[in-house]
Amino acid sequence: MGEMPTSSLVLPVILRPIFAQLERRDVGAAQSLRSAILKTEQNNPGFCYDLIMAIIRRAELNVNINEAVLRLQGNITDSDLNEYRLTRTEEPFQELNRKSVALKVILSRIPDEITDRKTFLETIKEIASAIKKLLDVVNEIGNFIPGVTGKQAVEQRKKEFVKYSKKFSTTLKEYFKEGQSNAVFLSALYLIRQTNQIMLTVKSKCE
Repeated sequence: MGEMPTSSLVLPVILRPIFAQLERRDVGAAQSLRSAILKTEQNNPGFCYDLIMAIIRRAELNVNINEAVLRLQGNITDSDLNEYRLTRTEEPFQELNRKSVALKVILSRIPDEITDRKTFLETIKEIASAIKKLLDVVNEIGNFIPGVTGKQAVEQRKKEFVKYSKKFSTTLKEYFKEGQSNAVFLSALYLIRQTNQIMLTVKSKCE
């Protein structure tokens, strides 16, 4: 499946909210720390993930990082979502903001609901519906994207999203046979990463 999604989600899901809290105490120090970590992550992708894992090991915590990142995704505030938020005011763009957040919030409930089969089956239906709604809006936004290359870039992201949606469905079937919850957490994180990629691509081509 390529690069692990957890690596790219540690920064927005774990570290950015921490930076926001630090800014309430000392803006200058928080911004300096944020800048240094962002620069290091750009030059050495995966640094943030390695940093968090080193802290977990040092503290001797028994943490499933995939489960933790998935849970924390549901706690992200609007201010922490700016990177993936579209600013154009036309309804399809605002609807895509809403649908992308809705999907990620539903996916973040998986760790709490996966052990209750009846509840989890209902959640799976919600996820399927949220995926369809997101794709419908992406199709609608295609009319707003200027140029052939822009349309092709968004179409490529959509194809990747569909591919990971199908893999998520396959992983769910395997879970009900084998009970490997971590595989479901990881597959959900791939879907979140692909959702973020759609938002970033639409943003870069339309704003």
